[in-house]
Amino acid sequence: MASDPATSLLQTFDYPSEAPEYSIKWTRLGPQNAQPLVFIHGTPWSSRLWAPFALALSSKYCVYLFDNAGYGQSKLLTQEATAEFAGNGALVKQAEVTVALFNHWGLKTGNYARPPQAPHVVAHDNAGLVSLRMALQHNCVYKSLTLIDVVAVGPWGLPFFKLVAENADVFNAIPPPMFDGVVRGYIRDAAHKPLRTEDEDVLASPWVSGEGRPGQVGLVNVLKQAHTRKSDDVEKQYHKIGESGLPVKIIWGKEDKWVPCESADKLKELIGGKSEVVLVEGAGHLIHMDQPERLMAEIVMFLGQVDGTS
Repeated sequence: MASDPATSLLQTFDYPSEAPEYSIKWTRLGPQNAQPLVFIHGTPWSSRLWAPFALALSSKYCVYLFDNAGYGQSKLLTQEATAEFAGNGALVKQAEVTVALFNHWGLKTGNYARPPQAPHVVAHDNAGLVSLRMALQHNCVYKSLTLIDVVAVGPWGLPFFKLVAENADVFNAIPPPMFDGVVRGYIRDAAHKPLRTEDEDVLASPWVSGEGRPGQVGLVNVLKQAHTRKSDDVEKQYHKIGESGLPVKIIWGKEDKWVPCESADKLKELIGGKSEVVLVEGAGHLIHMDQPERLMAEIVMFLGQVDGTS
C-alpha cells in the first residue's frame, strides 16, 4: 500500500459553506469526461485502503477518492460537529455531508432514472449504510452499487465498541505507545491473513500520529459512534433499491469476524431485485488486504457487466 502522489487528497470541500463544520479532503483521478466511479471507506479506515484500486481503474474511469469527515485527513471543525459525530450512530449526518460532496462534484441527486453519467459507487464497512441512506433518503442516483463487507443490517456491534464507549475517558488517557498497540491490535483483527508492517503502518497512522494526540481522541469518538450504530429506519426501505432496478453486487470475505458473511444473504434478501452475492474464500473484513486480486477482479467484472463492456 505504498503511497502514490496521484492518490494524494489535495482538494478540500468545506460543509456547510457559510459556516463550515466539516472539512473533507478529496481527489479525482483519470479522464474527467469518463464514467464516474466513487470509492467510499468505512471505520476505522481512510481512502488509503482504496488507493491502489482507484489508481488501477483510473485509466478507464473518472475516479473520486475522499476521507470521510473525522477520518484520515478530513476534519471536524467545531466542538458541536465533534459531539454530533460521536453520537451519530445512524450515520445520518455522514450521509448528508457525503451527498453535499457528490453535489459539489456535479454528481447530482434526482430520481431513480439513471443518466449515463451516474456514478458507480463502491462502498466498504459502514459506507454501505451511508450509500444506502444517500440513495433512499437523498435521492442520490447511482449507475451501480457494490457493497463490500458492509455494515448495513443489524444486529450491531463488537464487544470492543461497548468497552470503549463505556470507558472513553480511560481510552483517551492511555499513553501513546500503549494506545498504538490498541490500534494495531484492532486493525489486525479485521484481516484474515497477517498484515505487512508497511500496510499496518498506513492504516494505523491517522490514529497514532500528530501533536496533542488528535487521532487518539478521534478514534475513541469513532468507536463510540460505532457502539450506537442503528439502521432500523432505513432497512425497511432497502427493497426500494431492488425495485428500482439498480444493479447491486454484494462481496463478502467468508472469514469476516467483524460482520459475519451471513449478513450478505440477509442484505440480499432485503434488497432483492438484481442484487447478487459473492463470498470470497481466505478473506476477512479487510478483503482489500487478504484477497486484493480477487476483489479487483470482482469489481472490474461487475462494472464491465453494467457498462456493457465485458
